[in-house]
Amino acid sequence: MARSVVAIDAGWEFRQADKDDSPFLPVSQFPTNIHLDLLHHGLIPDPFVAKNELDVQWVGEAAWTYRTTFASPAVPAGARAVLAFDGLDTFATVKLNGATILESDNMFLPYRVDVSAQLAPEGSSNELSISFDSAYLRGCELVEKYPAHKWGCWNGDTSRLAVRKAQYHWGWDWGPTLLTCGPWRPIHLEVYEARVADLAADVDVDASLSRAAVAVTAELEGSADQVRFELSLDGRQVAVGTADANAPTASFTLENPSLWYPRSYGAQPLYEVRATLLRGGAELDTAARRIGIRRARLVQRPLEGQPGTSFFFEVNNVPVFCGGSNWIPADSFIPRIAPKRYYDWVRLVAEGNQGMLRVWGGGIYEEEDFYNACDEIGILVWQDFMFGCGNYPAWPELRASIDAEARANLRRLRHHPSIVIWAGNNEDYQYQESAGLTYDYADKDAEGWLKTDFPARYIYEKILADACAALAPRTAYHPGSPWGAGRDTHDGTVGDIHQWNVWHGTQEKWQDFDKLVGRFVSEFGMQAFPSVKTIDAYLPQGRDDPDRYAQSSTVDFHNKADGHERRIALYLAENLRYAPDPLEQYVYSTQLMQAECLASAYRLWRREWRGPSREYCAGALVWQINDCWPVTSWSIADYYLRPKHAYFTVKREMAPITVGIARRTHKHPVPGAHRHSRIGTEQRTRIEVWGSNLTLSDATVDCVLRAWDVVTGEETFSQTVAAGLVLGANRSTEVVELEVPVGKQSHEPQAAAAARTVVAAYLVQDGRQVARYVNWPEPLKHVHLQQPKALEARLAEDLASVRIRAEVPVKGVALECDDDGVAFDDNLIDVVPGEVVTVAVRGASAKTSINTRYLGMQ
Repeated sequence: MARSVVAIDAGWEFRQADKDDSPFLPVSQFPTNIHLDLLHHGLIPDPFVAKNELDVQWVGEAAWTYRTTFASPAVPAGARAVLAFDGLDTFATVKLNGATILESDNMFLPYRVDVSAQLAPEGSSNELSISFDSAYLRGCELVEKYPAHKWGCWNGDTSRLAVRKAQYHWGWDWGPTLLTCGPWRPIHLEVYEARVADLAADVDVDASLSRAAVAVTAELEGSADQVRFELSLDGRQVAVGTADANAPTASFTLENPSLWYPRSYGAQPLYEVRATLLRGGAELDTAARRIGIRRARLVQRPLEGQPGTSFFFEVNNVPVFCGGSNWIPADSFIPRIAPKRYYDWVRLVAEGNQGMLRVWGGGIYEEEDFYNACDEIGILVWQDFMFGCGNYPAWPELRASIDAEARANLRRLRHHPSIVIWAGNNEDYQYQESAGLTYDYADKDAEGWLKTDFPARYIYEKILADACAALAPRTAYHPGSPWGAGRDTHDGTVGDIHQWNVWHGTQEKWQDFDKLVGRFVSEFGMQAFPSVKTIDAYLPQGRDDPDRYAQSSTVDFHNKADGHERRIALYLAENLRYAPDPLEQYVYSTQLMQAECLASAYRLWRREWRGPSREYCAGALVWQINDCWPVTSWSIADYYLRPKHAYFTVKREMAPITVGIARRTHKHPVPGAHRHSRIGTEQRTRIEVWGSNLTLSDATVDCVLRAWDVVTGEETFSQTVAAGLVLGANRSTEVVELEVPVGKQSHEPQAAAAARTVVAAYLVQDGRQVARYVNWPEPLKHVHLQQPKALEARLAEDLASVRIRAEVPVKGVALECDDDGVAFDDNLIDVVPGEVVTVAVRGASAKTSINTRYLGMQ
């Protein structure tokens, strides 16, 4: 018989387990979790609104029961019936017809239970019930059970370290504490005589890229005669082979295969590999995977001119500068994230010129829809294992569970061509350094690690490393993030770093990001408020709410970062003239601050991608792209997929060809002055100009510089400073260094005149502008910004673009529209006299009203 699969997704109901007198209620959806079901019946307030999170904490400390009934199918002699649980959150006792068939304790593990003997007779009804204990209380009990372990963590509660559950459910510095439970992934009943339990494709692309060897292996259950393997592309079969069921493997050689590339480097063709299980010519089961043919490597080698080693990804022999973002779960309640929402998020990333997402280690091994979207759109994935910010224990049963978790998720995800690295954890080595835990990189006695106060090293450098070597040997494994082969995790010359000395740490100026560079910066960030529309959505009375102001109790509650009030205020005060009222202008100010900060990082670090053997910085992944609820955070697009202004500045800095300017002020001795004189010096301000070309072809351009007096709007300089300049492929190129051109009529000292001079750089190719950047004196709070008399942002007649112009330099022109259906292709634009900036727009109509906001607006 062919394998049959029946979804157990109907008729589910739930109630609180310790209240036997309470009625069972129907679930809101399936899969589900307890908060969604309670919300559906109005039994709890929306935790995302106001401070309702506080009022629902009892949910995570209660026990809950789910149940349903289903009819018994026919189970022929020689066949078996298996209940497959793709995900149970988290401490679950499963009963079938009153008998316990499973006790689970790992949210990330799928479970399969043979229930052939427990099913009722064919056509009769079966009762399936699942009772869920409180993960928080069970975690606390485990902490008490193992007092010898040195418990400690950042974010949440130490009980999370003992529980294999999404760690952000305990609360994080951007997310609420909402401890969920429930059947969070599908449940199926399978009946079969034999099945394909796993299907793996090992892809080995020759260094010449002209040939690929594809070794396909099936893991089988039950008895069969043969396995037919097929490889197809776009519905066209390209290879087929048959193997004996006792040795279910096949090897294919593809000449000139269609290669999978990251977006902007090539296409994303996806082959399908299929295994069909046969007996006597009849098909018993089939399984399929979509794979990409690509050669991917993590390159760590000595560099020219700088210490340490590189850390960059090479795909199909192309070194890739990975500008992108960190990804957290897109909702506190994962079952309600629809497939379309995953695709919308990944498309937003791609449209923002980003090329990599890092799936952070405090969330989940994501849903297939997420990885499918990345495969199809060409977004590279850095995949963490699910450990974050703590000293994890490693008792034997937990080690076994972690090993099973790792192997199950590697089997589930390893075929995705988008995944180019697995990393053991998020910041656990940094926590080890902070807490002074034992770590001697030279000590390779794995069993001995378990006897130290940092036993988690065994997880990262033994369990996970072995699992990756066995199941995904062609994908890079990195023990942690950040991690650098035993060096201090802040060492920017090796491995990856998390650069938090802007915002956290020493709270450096973002203008100094070039001094804070690393070989690969896998985290950095700056907070900003979300859209005003998002704030209105979590205020109970919306625009009429008395807490609708920047410093209100409710608005503060929707920022989980310790000290956020001080840090936002610090960076605002250092850089901008601002006020907390009105709310709209304050939100704009924080978003401008974030946008300037992140643009500075991408611009300065991309400059350090200088070509072969000079890959001084190979990646910048902002913390973070998304939110799991409506909140003020480091995200560059909020919970409702509304981009903040930083999204657009990052998009511009990650365009294929860019131009950058850095402004430096230098002190020089006045001729004839005493060498110790304090007054015998003068300051002069210079600019450094460079271009960056991430395309794979050299680009010949002219570099034009123009300058204006910010007060009068007078143009002080316009000159082609480099003609016929070749920007080498896939690297940055220095263009020119000169003093800020302040104009011949200025009688001020040069540095003073430079402090009122705006400089714009343009790259022009065959008469077409291919890059633009406007550089302002900083800090912006010192600049005497003028009120434009003729700022225009006009919707074109075809309703497809907005044209912006002004007679004086204007900083950060924001286009705003009340209609969420209207989307701008660019935003937060610096406008200078004498040019029109055109911004594409989608969703506009003749009734669309577009407003503007800008820095210094009165």
